[in-house]
Amino acid sequence: MKIEIVRISERDKTLLLMLKRKTGIANWNVLCRWAFCVSLSDPSVPPKEKIQSDSSIEMTWKIFAGQHAEVYFALLVQRCKNDGLKLSANVLNEQFKLHIHRGIAFLANNPRLTNISMLFKKIN
Repeated sequence: MKIEIVRISERDKTLLLMLKRKTGIANWNVLCRWAFCVSLSDPSVPPKEKIQSDSSIEMTWKIFAGQHAEVYFALLVQRCKNDGLKLSANVLNEQFKLHIHRGIAFLANNPRLTNISMLFKKIN
């Protein structure tokens, strides 16, 4: 079981562009990593929703996760287990998308996130 491609919705692309301006972080994968971790830190299960992967932002799992690919994947697997979900490729892919989507929204909608240093503080 693994995730091959990370695709972002057009809505999330707009939010990521805003986050790039606020934080000065130039790379999509870095912002998406932050979003993923922020979502994982929320104890609630992300709501199920149909997320369109309709933007031009697309990256491989290796680009998303970098040298810590095994750690990010283990975090996703553990979170799915904690949430009582059966582990399958479909569930992992769906949950990953939901966490990225929710995390981007959390970051973009946080009025205290005005620069990169705020990412290092507890922002939720």
